Amino acid sequence: MMYYTYMVLCADNTLYTGWTLDVKKRVTVHNNGMGAKYTRSRRPVQLVWCAAFSTRHDAMHWERLIKQWPRKKKEQLYKNCICRVEEQERV
Repeated sequence: MMYYTYMVLCADNTLYTGWTLDVKKRVTVHNNGMGAKYTRSRRPVQLVWCAAFSTRHDAMHWERLIKQWPRKKKEQLYKNCICRVEEQERV
């Protein structure tokens, strides 16, 4: 089983980071208004980055870490990462 840390770009141009077992399903949940309170009023959201981890602990650790970063560093992560989500893979 894999665990994922992900980042979405919200309609108001803010970034939200979370963790999940199923990235596509989680983004759909956010866009249906059933996700985190933060994203409910900022729909639609677009997946911009995700990373897979073998443990829940690691995924949650990276979620906490990224949430503490300034926006500029988050942007660098998803804009410059070779593992970024390509346009055709966006949910």
